[in-house]
Amino acid sequence: MGFPPGRPLPAAARRANMAAEIHSRPQSSRPVLLSKIEGHQDAVTAALLIPKEDGVITASEDRTIRVWLKRDSGQYWPSIYHTMASPCSAMAYHHDSRRIFVGQDNGAVMEFHVSEDFNKMNFIKTYPAHQNRVSAIIFSVAAEWVISTGHDKCVSWMCTRSGNMLGRHFFTSWASCLQYDYDTQYAFVGDYSGQITLLKLEQNSCSVITTLKGHEGSIACLWWDPIQRLLFSGASDNSIIMWDIGGRKGRTLLLQGHHDRVQSLCYLQLTRQLVSCSSDGGIAVWNMDVSREEAPQWLESDSCQKCEQPFFWNIKQMWDTKTLGLRQHHCRKCGQAVCGKCSSKRSSYPVMGFEFQVRVCDSCYDSIKDEDRTSLATFHEGKHNITHMSMDVARGLMVTCGTDRIVKIWDMTPVVGCSLATGFSPC
Repeated sequence: MGFPPGRPLPAAARRANMAAEIHSRPQSSRPVLLSKIEGHQDAVTAALLIPKEDGVITASEDRTIRVWLKRDSGQYWPSIYHTMASPCSAMAYHHDSRRIFVGQDNGAVMEFHVSEDFNKMNFIKTYPAHQNRVSAIIFSVAAEWVISTGHDKCVSWMCTRSGNMLGRHFFTSWASCLQYDYDTQYAFVGDYSGQITLLKLEQNSCSVITTLKGHEGSIACLWWDPIQRLLFSGASDNSIIMWDIGGRKGRTLLLQGHHDRVQSLCYLQLTRQLVSCSSDGGIAVWNMDVSREEAPQWLESDSCQKCEQPFFWNIKQMWDTKTLGLRQHHCRKCGQAVCGKCSSKRSSYPVMGFEFQVRVCDSCYDSIKDEDRTSLATFHEGKHNITHMSMDVARGLMVTCGTDRIVKIWDMTPVVGCSLATGFSPC
């Protein structure tokens, strides 16, 4: 039986429509929203899917750690609700040992052990890791270290057996994100100056291997793939850079498609895809299984490298030619310094990472074919402010959380592949 047009649906029908919207699995290639979890009283800073379980662990600025389990009704309800002394700012979970490490706004990292049925959480110890907000945590079970970064401008590593501080390294600005190579004990630390530092951690010391500079804004997230030895970084300049660490040739690839700060990254090694989320709710899936080109370094010149008209600071040539100086621009494809007249056109160029239209010189515009403009990424709307994302690659699930206090669980298999667990090619 249908309802007459123009009349509002009864409450039961509205709820049924909402359930259908969340749980339906359309054939279109976009993320499918499976569940929405609400209940936190402040921004959710971290959300992690529990492997092989229908469960999620969340940490929030409302000072709570919660473990949500899916009930027979299909809804997620908190089986653990623990209140901390300070807002929760970061979290790490090791499933085999069921250990949770929670970073707080006061600089402390607290360790808990979760029961096998995920209904109880026991406090283990507190690590005095930082003097200010903890921004990222990684637990190495082999080294028995808990490694963390903080707004006290340092990375610290502490012994999980004794709880003692093993070492610290300080930076010139807030340390914002962290990745770690478990085999080599290399740590990658991004900071608010836009720099990434590669450190070799030892038991009681560390050494700086190199620094990576390429972003024009603070580093918000990092992802390290130890198989291909690729480092991905996202920043407040709305861009992503892929650093080919294993290639040892300094190769970098620029990816531009987000319109806001890039908050989270996850590289899917089996399907060679990069998933990224931005603070405006944008979800992007980048095809990295194609031959991409490096964006050129911008060239500097005192005059347009196309028409040779002087730029406005080139007083001598302006005087000699009795012409007004022009403003300098740069072609994103060739990197040449050009004037506005010689770079009046715009084009996307996905093979170089430019998914939206950017300035190119007239000759480069003419050289770009229609097939060169074919997108190498797909873009989707998360419809909430995303501050953190994590994936269960084996099941093709993704969880996002943000300042709107909502946690969303997504089925990503329509976007990233038929079966990530078996390594089939993307659909």
